Amino acid sequence: MLSMDFIKANRPAVRNALDAKGVELDLDALLALDAELRGAKTEVDQLRAERNRISGMFKDAAPEEKAELGRKAKEAGKKAGELEAAMADKQAALQAMMLQLPNIPYAGAPVGPDENSNVVIRTEGTVPQFDFKPRDHVELIEMNGWADLSRITQVSGSRTYCLKGRLALLEQKLMAWALEEIMGNGFDPITVPAIAREDAFIRQGQFPGHREETYELEKDDLFLAGTAEVALTGLHSGEILEADQLPILYAGYSPCFRREAGSAGRDVRGLLRVHQFVKVEQYVICEADEAVSADWHAKLLAAAENLLTKMEIPYQVIETSTGDMGLGKYRMNDIESWVPSLDKYRETHSCSTLHDWQARRANLRYRNSEGKVVFAHTLNNTALASPRILVPFLENHQQEDGSVKLPPAIAQLMGGDTL
Repeated sequence: MLSMDFIKANRPAVRNALDAKGVELDLDALLALDAELRGAKTEVDQLRAERNRISGMFKDAAPEEKAELGRKAKEAGKKAGELEAAMADKQAALQAMMLQLPNIPYAGAPVGPDENSNVVIRTEGTVPQFDFKPRDHVELIEMNGWADLSRITQVSGSRTYCLKGRLALLEQKLMAWALEEIMGNGFDPITVPAIAREDAFIRQGQFPGHREETYELEKDDLFLAGTAEVALTGLHSGEILEADQLPILYAGYSPCFRREAGSAGRDVRGLLRVHQFVKVEQYVICEADEAVSADWHAKLLAAAENLLTKMEIPYQVIETSTGDMGLGKYRMNDIESWVPSLDKYRETHSCSTLHDWQARRANLRYRNSEGKVVFAHTLNNTALASPRILVPFLENHQQEDGSVKLPPAIAQLMGGDTL
């Protein structure tokens, strides 16, 4: 969310952001509605003051004057009440428009409508060259008995998975390993529920725009989250933190859910796009300083890259375009890992800086060194998400006989086994 003062002082930048992120919102109508509400509020204040002034005259008035004074006071109060009732609907309309306003994007972000405008800024690792015909991850899984991908669909439908044996063990160990690695960077491991109230999704920024992608538990007035970020954003909502409490660094672990609305027919096979998964999410609340945010963005990105390097998965870093980065993002870098069966890189991580856009929605503030209460900056980045990460891991390290070679760092997790 942007402040109204910022919007008024930076109208061209806000209009450019609306265009760059493909948001259809009438900025002039928003500003006109705000002016109307401000005018109505001034009128209400004047009416309340008039009623109080008249009421103050009542005790000294002659008996024959009191009836008229009472009538005028009642009339002023009634009119103020009617105006406030009319303002409530307009205030709700203004708030709905404010929630649609995008953050001002990073000057270095490619301007474009979707992922086709993204730019590769770095490629790391060596793409494997096989002297045999490589298998895709589904074939590797099936020939080794590492999952029941077909049977589980009879229970839970499409886009679900059920790992078995060594692969099930590997998934759990990878998540614990990611938590420990991120903890080594000063982050606090924290487990959070996947269920949250609607206002938590509004504060985080997923609602109202992505409601159709979210599973709803109607009888409980709850939703299933697709990231620990939903709970972590709400954890300190409404608080005023002290400057010496920052930065707050969380390594959030949670089950995650997504409906995959709008992706029918895409990546149905295998583990790339499933409805339920697990994820370790890096989350930062820091002081409202652009340089500090930029430093944390680089650290979050480096932490994720370090995990991929130890897993020996080739990857590329993407500068995400304005139309692909989402409403609240100031800057976003995706990491795409190499998937041999697709002969292309696929997204496995996403690193985002939101400045104070998210904090304003969540009322997430701190008292700075000058004693002033200001909105914080927030950032987030995937550390590791499974089962998606298993796709490039299995495929890049496969052997001709269908076994999978484990890099040294991962072999240690599996009791020293190299396969």
